[in-house]
Amino acid sequence: MSMKDIDIDSVNLKMEPLKSEPERQTWFMAKCRQYTEDFERKKGRRPTFFIQTFGCQMNAKDSEKLAGILIQIGYVEAEDESADFVLYNTCTVRENANLRVYGRLGQLKHKKKKNPDMLITLCGCMMQEQAVLEKIKTSYRHVDIVFGTHNVFKLAELLATRLESGGQIIDIWEGTEKIVENLPSQRKHSFKAGVNIMYGCNNFCSYCIVPYVRGRERSRDPKDILMECERLASEGVVEIMLLGQNVNSYGKNLENPITFARLLREVEKVEGIKRIRFMTSHPKDLSDELIEVMRDSKKICRHLHLPVQSGSSRLLKDMNRRYTKEQYLALVDKLRQAMPDISLTTDIIVGYPGETREDHEETMDVVRQVRYDSAFTFIYSKRSGTPAAGRSDQVPEAVVKERFDALLALVQEIAMERTSIHEGKTMEVLVEEVNAQDNTLVTGRLSNNILVHFPGEASMIGKFYDVKLKECKGFYYYGEAVK
Repeated sequence: MSMKDIDIDSVNLKMEPLKSEPERQTWFMAKCRQYTEDFERKKGRRPTFFIQTFGCQMNAKDSEKLAGILIQIGYVEAEDESADFVLYNTCTVRENANLRVYGRLGQLKHKKKKNPDMLITLCGCMMQEQAVLEKIKTSYRHVDIVFGTHNVFKLAELLATRLESGGQIIDIWEGTEKIVENLPSQRKHSFKAGVNIMYGCNNFCSYCIVPYVRGRERSRDPKDILMECERLASEGVVEIMLLGQNVNSYGKNLENPITFARLLREVEKVEGIKRIRFMTSHPKDLSDELIEVMRDSKKICRHLHLPVQSGSSRLLKDMNRRYTKEQYLALVDKLRQAMPDISLTTDIIVGYPGETREDHEETMDVVRQVRYDSAFTFIYSKRSGTPAAGRSDQVPEAVVKERFDALLALVQEIAMERTSIHEGKTMEVLVEEVNAQDNTLVTGRLSNNILVHFPGEASMIGKFYDVKLKECKGFYYYGEAVK
């Protein structure tokens, strides 16, 4: 739902809020609007908000919804934590993400003393952990509102409750079957947008906290997804990113099941959408049908993020990934045969419990064989509550660092070679922004996700240009628009 579709001025606050969503939240947005108007009368300005997003594209999409709700209520976006309303949308995939949030909360305590009207809110995956919740209750009493991943849509209701009660509001759901969309959203970009197609994950990889904090898989109705894509296209969006923890298992739990490949075929029919991206794909159920749809498509980008995590079949079994090294490599061969120009990227964990030198060499071998365009390499991070966290065979830190450095060097060497093969070609670029380091340049992406910088100006943002790739600089290009 676009911002203009929400009419909270017509809401009758004398009536009780409806139980159905999102109508109920529209009522609470109107209720909160009264508080912001009162704030403006007293202070001579509208209240400000700041949202910091940690983690994945799913969190970024949630933050756009949260910003949309706050703007409807009457808040104005600020540039930093000096705002009247500060919200951290948290991630808990790695321990470092949690530590960053605690550090920021300590700094906010001092800001709140200077501005007693400041409201601090925490939401997202980190809040779904019981240990985190207890720590917030005991050590961070200055936090005003806490909610999790399942009830992001309730921000207005929780804010209204906090403004009326004055006490700390905590609303964590263990799980839900509910999917609530059609709320306001403040998109970061006018020309591209994320579209949630499913929530949750059923895979239970032994190292991963996501199924515990995001819940079981729930797919959106394809009609709702297509309606959202059509609306975005009507608003000028030319590129969409279909989002899910594992898009390959989309549609399995619907009353009338459909495959992800079939959904892609329907999305491709939406007029105005020029590029389609998606993530994340689990190798265990990437179908031949999906490969065919990607091969034959004029809109699906020639880029696939295919997390391998490890090259060792022994470790992959322990991780509960449900494929072997050989099966993964066979899948890559199948993809490359169908689409020789496809760009493959991946995620790799270094130092998983019990990892031997031989296991590490198996991973290096996969990297050499696949030749990824880029890879996100991570040092294993213990997440309490996951099977791998309790293992006694944790790999020594010094060994992990040595293996990580060796893997990173190999990944970067191959990625630079892969990127450079396009030098001299003319390829289509979607301009995304004015270059942050040089405002005489604009920055955009190729279909394969490689960045390109070339001379331009702000009016070019959101448009496609044929660009000659003149100079490869390792992981990106300098180019020139072809007249």
